Amino acid sequence: MAIDAMDVAALFRASSPGAAPAYRRLKDLIVEQVSTGRWPEGALLPSESMLVQSLGLSRMTINRALRELSAEGVVVRHAGVGSFVAERKGSSALVEVRNIADEVSRRGHRHRTDVLFVRQEPADARVHGLFGIAEGGPVFHSRIVHFEEDVAIQLEDRHVNPALAPGYLVQDFTERTPNDYLSRIAPLGRGEHVVEAVLGTAEDCAALGIDPSEPCLLIHRRTWSEGVLVSAARLLHPGSRYRLEGAFDPQ
Repeated sequence: MAIDAMDVAALFRASSPGAAPAYRRLKDLIVEQVSTGRWPEGALLPSESMLVQSLGLSRMTINRALRELSAEGVVVRHAGVGSFVAERKGSSALVEVRNIADEVSRRGHRHRTDVLFVRQEPADARVHGLFGIAEGGPVFHSRIVHFEEDVAIQLEDRHVNPALAPGYLVQDFTERTPNDYLSRIAPLGRGEHVVEAVLGTAEDCAALGIDPSEPCLLIHRRTWSEGVLVSAARLLHPGSRYRLEGAFDPQ
């Protein structure tokens, strides 16, 4: 399959310009088409010269987008032949880093969010230890309640590395989840989950609308891209409203 340059141009024009540079918009467009399966493995992308002509961008801009996508494993470039959508890597435990909106949708229910805040804060000692950001330096912090229908099922408290997600503060997290946004701009390279049973703080319980005595399931989730920590999230679930599931095959 060969991807038509004019189709790429139409998608590029339809994308929101925002504050992102052109090379980043082109990268995001390609990642989205590949991740959704619209552009399958092995599909041939238009040549740099064709993209320059159809998009009206400089060759340097096109080259940077394709070069970075190649480094991230999204495309494979063959000198004198072209750029192709790369084969997807085998499944691993990373597939368990799920988007809660997708989980709710698969159950046939409606997902919505209550965004308590999204802001920039000075990094404290804990954030410094996680990200290596100097104490007092900027870090992004969001606190969001996720609902299934009208029942709160998760309180997401997340810190984000501004260097890897500079547009985080301007996202509308009533329309897309932080997980969805971060996975698009900083493709997942490694993930970590630590799970424990806890009681929520008074503030946590108020946000979830539960009694302070209700046991909760807490997931500490960290995700890396290109070896750099992107996000550290504290995901708190009321024990009566949520469960973890998994499957394995005997070796």
